[in-house]
Amino acid sequence: MEAREMTRHDAVRRRVYDVLDARHAHDRLSIAVNGLIAGLILLNVVGVVLFTVDDLAARYGAYFRAADAFFVAVFSVEYLLRVWSCTADDRFSSPVRGRLRFALTPYALIDLVAILPFFLPVTVGVQGAPRLLRVARLFRMLKLVRYSRSLRLLGTVVRRERDVFVVVGAGMAALLVAASSAMYFAERGAQPEAFSSIPAAMWWGVITLTTVGYGDVYPVTPLGRVLGGFISVLGVAVFALPTAILVEGFREVLGRRGDVVECSHCGREIDGATADGVENGDGDRT
Repeated sequence: MEAREMTRHDAVRRRVYDVLDARHAHDRLSIAVNGLIAGLILLNVVGVVLFTVDDLAARYGAYFRAADAFFVAVFSVEYLLRVWSCTADDRFSSPVRGRLRFALTPYALIDLVAILPFFLPVTVGVQGAPRLLRVARLFRMLKLVRYSRSLRLLGTVVRRERDVFVVVGAGMAALLVAASSAMYFAERGAQPEAFSSIPAAMWWGVITLTTVGYGDVYPVTPLGRVLGGFISVLGVAVFALPTAILVEGFREVLGRRGDVVECSHCGREIDGATADGVENGDGDRT
């Protein structure tokens, strides 16, 4: 009898885990539940945004607070169910260490951040703390990553190309320092206030390399203008690199997804398997 109860308990836990899994695209209940949660996230974000309007907050503040409490209750139950049912996954099978490991995953941390501001006590005497906590609730938008296949695909591309992004980021930082240093030495005599130091010149470097060009700080000397034109053109080329990396990453991931084998029972992608039954060389889930 005890073994039968344990089996039934495990089956319920597995079912809860599968229903809450947004990647379980062949389960109608899972689609409905995750669609409902995604809709509540959007409504909650809209409510948080509207609550910052003083007139609306004064008139309907009680309704906004009640709605926020309802949303937090739903998200809290969702979070607890995810932590409880995560042991159905072999990666988190240990009752204690497995749940702790699951709680430290990016999605679980996002779920925790989504509900934490509601429960954090506001420190008396800290000016602006209530407003800060209300704004922090906007982080619930990050929960949508789990329910959007496109956003998950973007995350997959970023993870696959993270080493390249690190190299490009380091190159951009070096370029910013070099450009700001060159402009500092070229313009400090003519504009001692705007280019008083290399860190001060970095403001011009950032807005120029990103092609924003606010125009509040700009070179006036002939050498500074020559350097500014060259750096502006160089900035367009350098900041186009991340776009090219993302495009190539999307092409590779989408091409790979066409060969991924899905389980005929649960609809999940089988790690390391392709339509030809050959290892794809990448054990990550897509």
